[in-house]
Amino acid sequence: MSKDISDAKPQIETHPLAPFLPSNGKLLMLGSFPPPKIRWKMDFYYPNFQNDMWKIFGLCFFQDKNHFLNLESKTFKEQLIRDFLNETGIGIFDTAYQVIRLKGNASDKFLQIHQPTDIAKLLQKMPNCHSIMTTGDKATDTLMLSMPENTEKPHIGHAVRTEFAGRDLTLYRMPSSSRAYPLALGKKAEAYQSLFKDIGLL
Repeated sequence: MSKDISDAKPQIETHPLAPFLPSNGKLLMLGSFPPPKIRWKMDFYYPNFQNDMWKIFGLCFFQDKNHFLNLESKTFKEQLIRDFLNETGIGIFDTAYQVIRLKGNASDKFLQIHQPTDIAKLLQKMPNCHSIMTTGDKATDTLMLSMPENTEKPHIGHAVRTEFAGRDLTLYRMPSSSRAYPLALGKKAEAYQSLFKDIGLL
């Protein structure tokens, strides 16, 4: 007798990538969780070609939205991205370590957090990091679970200060790089550029 699919246990997904944490890192960038593997164009963060993140970085640092892209093959220049982040001092991971996809897609709306990331552990690897940026609402909400209770949730394009894991931190909440987020690429890049200038990366 076939089992009703509604009886199936929810599938828990563990984060498929190792944290990218340059020892000279000044900024820790946190998303929510990678999209399903079928959408990946590289084995690194923001691997979906439809996502605007690496275009935003191209615009902010090189005035060229295609700087990190291979347009012909619709893929990314992964090594160039890694080298740039190492040199600039930007670390990346996500706020969720384990999730359940309620709809099997990449939407944050249908992402149930099973286990948040141990943020203190990430910061230990980046002793000079005093800035964390979240790239979307789900990432921000999940980060707030780890922060002290009196920490205010930052508004989009704004920052709040807090103390966590024995250090002063500034938490920046940025517009989502997802195409689903209704803001023009140029406007997203302006918001990110302002943050990069604020912490001395630009």
